[in-house]
Amino acid sequence: MRIDVLLTRAAERLEQMGSPSPRLDAEVLLCHVLKVDRTWLYTWGDRTIDIFPRARFEALVAARAAGQPVAYLTGEREFWGLPLATSADTLIPRPDTETLVEVLLELAETESGSLLDLGTGTGAIALAFASERPAWEVHGVDCVEPAVALAADNARRLGFGNVRFRCSDWFASLAGERFTLIASNPPYIDAQDPHLVQGDVRFEPHSALVAADAGLADLRHLVEQSAVHLEPGGWLALEHGHTQGAAVRALLIAKGYQAVTSRRDLGGNERVTFGQLSR
Repeated sequence: MRIDVLLTRAAERLEQMGSPSPRLDAEVLLCHVLKVDRTWLYTWGDRTIDIFPRARFEALVAARAAGQPVAYLTGEREFWGLPLATSADTLIPRPDTETLVEVLLELAETESGSLLDLGTGTGAIALAFASERPAWEVHGVDCVEPAVALAADNARRLGFGNVRFRCSDWFASLAGERFTLIASNPPYIDAQDPHLVQGDVRFEPHSALVAADAGLADLRHLVEQSAVHLEPGGWLALEHGHTQGAAVRALLIAKGYQAVTSRRDLGGNERVTFGQLSR
């Protein structure tokens, strides 16, 4: 069967099963099987695919049709232009989180400094920042050991020598340490949110998604605990749900943070809120 015909049929199947991006999903999966890029598919779509790669591709399409995330099927997701290995131990990096990276880069006004990424997962935030600020010391922590190992492997594969990953339950293993910037994309979804039974999040680790107190428990904890780990004049930046901006601003102001501001993502939703510790 020709590659272009195979892709069309796969996209039609995925569309019927509710994929929000059926053609893209099919192309990414076939690229993964054939070890080529999407430009190759467009150029050589009239070629015939061999039986064994076709069988592997169709198995992946069937898994995607059943709801499995593409990033878990391929073991990779691009974030900030970086190819990051993924696994079911971590959240899948999403474009909305690039808003947090943009904020951090704006706040990193000095040539050197230190960044702490709490709940690092794949290491996406830490590695994206490190790629733009090579003179900074970047630290990422996670309470899930396989996630820490995955993030460290991503750093090694990308050749970043200014990043260190370690296991810690938030600040538990960071006594006495202070940083110029602290960032986190913590769990912030309410346990009753209907989106938890839809799309890719059905397969992602529940502990990395859901927080108590209508999704605010971990955000509140980070605001309350971050001050003792920030340098004077340091910044705390937090990703949150699109309806939580006002609540996070209130938490930061109540804790004495200054210049508290929220930033919208590409969809126009308040996605990141940040504030500065007094000098």
